[in-house]
Amino acid sequence: MPRSQVAVLGECVADAFVSGSPSQAGPGSTSQGELALRVLPGGSPANTAVALARLGTSARFLGRISHDSFGALFRAHLGASGVDLTGSVTAEEPSTLAVATLDESGQAVYTFYAEGSADWQWTAAELTAERLGDVSCLHTGSLALVRAPGAEPVEELLAEAAARATVSIDPNVRAGFVDLAVYRERMTRWCALADIVKLSDDDLEQIHPDEPFERICDAWHAAGARLIVITRGSRGATVSLDGERATVPAPPTDVVDTVGAGDSFTAGLLHRLHTSGRLGGRLGDLDLDQARDAAAFASRVAALTCSVAGANPPWARDLADEAPRPTV
Repeated sequence: MPRSQVAVLGECVADAFVSGSPSQAGPGSTSQGELALRVLPGGSPANTAVALARLGTSARFLGRISHDSFGALFRAHLGASGVDLTGSVTAEEPSTLAVATLDESGQAVYTFYAEGSADWQWTAAELTAERLGDVSCLHTGSLALVRAPGAEPVEELLAEAAARATVSIDPNVRAGFVDLAVYRERMTRWCALADIVKLSDDDLEQIHPDEPFERICDAWHAAGARLIVITRGSRGATVSLDGERATVPAPPTDVVDTVGAGDSFTAGLLHRLHTSGRLGGRLGDLDLDQARDAAAFASRVAALTCSVAGANPPWARDLADEAPRPTV
């Protein structure tokens, strides 16, 4: 039986969309001299924790959640989805705000207002093994990995957790907010800490433009990551396990927007591996067929997220026919 929880470490972000719907504004949506925003709870790690809990995997969220009105929104959203918040900190600093603009394909581009916000202020005294607890997996990524001063304690916890749990990382590249050189410099180090690395083809292209992904994957495998999954939107996903590779097609879906789709994919991948008893160590008994099965399930979760507005991942009942049976 797998250990009861998967931990997710990282930020909550207030995702602000032009009022009317979480999409581009239509005529008449604002008055002259005004811009109305509709704020939804987001943040890549928080989205992943929500999706895990909705799928039925007990998820423990480690975040610094502000005492402000956005923080109250985050706590209500996470709690309503069944996420365990006992590992989180109530912070005095304000929440992070991101204003999203959607292009014609539903892809979001964010402008962040994050200087001095709560999410990045982790200290070594706060981010301890006791706060993590006895979990089968620790997942993190996005801005938590790169924003000082908290990035260093985050990496220290990853190194400590690797001795007893599977470590998963999604860099979730934010070009324009974080210098791409930071990702190029740190990816090898992150792969040395991680068993699972998931990223999008857009992330990969930004970090290593015009380089064959096979060469990049092999370098990251050599650094230590066993399982690398690259999502490719409507073209599915590529799974690379110690250099063996397979492709998973994307389920057909009517895309409303892609907000939270990558986070839902990560949750689906970890959920499938967790319920089949694969998490909890270095993935030593994982084979390519099992990795491909987990990615196929994750693609279904992501597709359902794309079919609705905003980061609103499906519940287990929405995937009843797809859900794996726990290992006994």
